[in-house]
Amino acid sequence: MTLIRTSLLNAIAVFIKMLTLLGINKILAVYVGPGGYAALGQFQNAVQMITTFASGAVNTGVTKYTAEFKDSLAEQHRVWRTAGTIALSGSLFFSILIMIFSDKLAIWFLKDVSFGGVFIWFGATLVLFTFNTLMLAILNGKKEVGRYVVANIAGSLFSLLVTALMSMSYGLYGALVSLAVYQSLSCFVTFFLCFKSPWFKFSYMVGRPDKKTAINLSKFTAMALSSALCVPISHILVRNHLGETFGWQSAGYWEAMWRLSSAYLMLVTTTLSVYYLPKLSELKSASEIKSEILQGYKIIFPVAVGCGLVMYALRDFIIHVLFTSDFLPMRDLFGWQMVGDVLKIASWILGYVLAARAYWKIFVFSEVFFAFLFYVLVLMFSSFNLEGATIAHAVTYALHFCFMFVVMKKKGIFV
Repeated sequence: MTLIRTSLLNAIAVFIKMLTLLGINKILAVYVGPGGYAALGQFQNAVQMITTFASGAVNTGVTKYTAEFKDSLAEQHRVWRTAGTIALSGSLFFSILIMIFSDKLAIWFLKDVSFGGVFIWFGATLVLFTFNTLMLAILNGKKEVGRYVVANIAGSLFSLLVTALMSMSYGLYGALVSLAVYQSLSCFVTFFLCFKSPWFKFSYMVGRPDKKTAINLSKFTAMALSSALCVPISHILVRNHLGETFGWQSAGYWEAMWRLSSAYLMLVTTTLSVYYLPKLSELKSASEIKSEILQGYKIIFPVAVGCGLVMYALRDFIIHVLFTSDFLPMRDLFGWQMVGDVLKIASWILGYVLAARAYWKIFVFSEVFFAFLFYVLVLMFSSFNLEGATIAHAVTYALHFCFMFVVMKKKGIFV
């Protein structure tokens, strides 16, 4: 599976997901407004943190070792069984905690106890949510790109359908519930696709965990937990700062800008996870890794630059089509956000080497340090206007890229 072929296959799922996200953006803009966007961002960050803890944060490791042990089904099954048992026990435990403390979680993340029911829905479907992401990690590691694409398309369609129905019927409460449950509904499609594969049985995913495998997966647990904690927490802090400094409408503009960035960069970021992580896990020599990185810069980086330029040039049109006139103030955020997004892709191409090669100590340090740096820079640059938050984004990833380049040299990949 080549980078170009993977990108083309993945583009099908990404194109559909982008269309659904654009539709969802419009629905949310109409039915929840800028202030609702801020609440959705808070809840999404909560979901990211909780699901990572509940799954044992092993999905990246599952992808890596599934690809690495491509010639040994027994080793693959040992990985799946260990990861599945960890995910099942963790998600059941967290489901109970979420439902018990639903009101407290609603106050903490959403500042409103009336949203406690949203966390009840989330807790009730958490096991399905966790196993959906685990099976996607297995499909990715097996390089079953076709099935992986279909599973992601199903998830996109579920997200559009559920979000549209719930948002139009129940406003912000419905939008939050849809965010809590749609990936859980996708689990049934993903399971069916895996079940139809000759190499898959559900019994391979549950059983006595292997101690050595669990230790190997723990490196990825450390990396995933650092991401799951640092990134959402930094965003929650930034959102709270912007809301308290400029008002929650302004925090909603920043959240809308961030969600828009995630949507248009999806082709690039998903290609990195679908192609690069398994590929870099297979490669042994530094020269092979360097060659793969350079190929990424030749193909992926120009796409990121082109997308950023188009987004900036069409920013007024995009706001009018994808949002409403209430979101017009966010046009001032596009310039520096696009610069930061391009620098993010440049650094991520290098950053995936850390995950693929299990350089977990450096990875954890970088996640903690740059999440903290981003928040500090937001405090510094947003003293006078909201645009400072996007300047902080660009500066953070410029420094992150420099850091990653130095790490690659230290590891002998760049000589």
